[in-house]
Amino acid sequence: MTSKMFQESASTPSVIAEQLLKDEERYSDIGKFLQKNRPSFIATIARGSSDHACNYGAYMIAAKTGVPAISLPPSLVTLYRAPLKMSNAMAIGVSQSGKSPDIVATMEACAKEGAKTIAFANIEDSPLAKLANTVFPLHAGPELSVAATKTFIASMVALARFVGHWNNEQALLDALKDLPEKLERAQKADLDTVANLLLKKNCALVLGRGPTWSIALEAALKLKETCSLQAEAFSSAEIKHGPKALIKNGYPIVMFAARGESQSDVLDTAKEMRDSGAEVCLIATENIQGANLVIPCPKDPWLDPIVMIQFFHLAVERLAQKLGMNPDAPPHLNKVTLTV
Repeated sequence: MTSKMFQESASTPSVIAEQLLKDEERYSDIGKFLQKNRPSFIATIARGSSDHACNYGAYMIAAKTGVPAISLPPSLVTLYRAPLKMSNAMAIGVSQSGKSPDIVATMEACAKEGAKTIAFANIEDSPLAKLANTVFPLHAGPELSVAATKTFIASMVALARFVGHWNNEQALLDALKDLPEKLERAQKADLDTVANLLLKKNCALVLGRGPTWSIALEAALKLKETCSLQAEAFSSAEIKHGPKALIKNGYPIVMFAARGESQSDVLDTAKEMRDSGAEVCLIATENIQGANLVIPCPKDPWLDPIVMIQFFHLAVERLAQKLGMNPDAPPHLNKVTLTV
């Protein structure tokens, strides 16, 4: 059976190619605006996979521009009625549907308290998009799979493009143009390497650090919702602060070793976990010692997580099929979650 999850994930390269052809003037304009009007901080507003995409964007924003970026819990607005002080701040809402009441209410509250608002939305006339000063459509098309794949990656790419224009970083923008081809090649990596590791397991850890922390969160979520596998995400820096006590012979760990400043720590942790008896699947974008899978290498290391998660989405779908589960019908889940 070819699932909707597989079809939509496999369509991601063409989705990204289309997105990169559109809205260039909007991205250029917001970049120029931010170069002249630096916000004091950025609050991201999202849930689920969209919040994981925001994690990636926030890390890139802070690392490249120096502006702190935080995830703003919507309950601070919807339940606690916190008196937010948002003058000279920017609120970034990310949502596939743009309909979740708590996300919309939080964006509205930020706007009322003086924040400039930006929405990254797959539905351009959604309530969230209508609230924003500037809207960046994701151009992912209708998403029928319950597990978000193409929209998650479209959100990551849009945020990277946003940062590239803000930071006036032409090398990053040029690397994005090459990304669809890398995503296409990533789909041809050996999906069974991950699927077979987890096939007879009932739990797993997923580790990343820095920009791959976002995809560790996303990978763990996908394993839960499509395979009913109790997967937990940790930073490789945090695994020694208690979770290491879980490790025993054969314990499965998936690790993302992107290029950049955090890679050496991830590699050291992979060795330490193996020495403790764990069965580690180390995913990298270059041939490094201990790598189990080498995914196509983008032209900019900051794009490594995007290519890695493209592969992992398909690996999770493969695992669900091997388990005899329908990835399009996760138990107890709906496409749009109306949280308050």
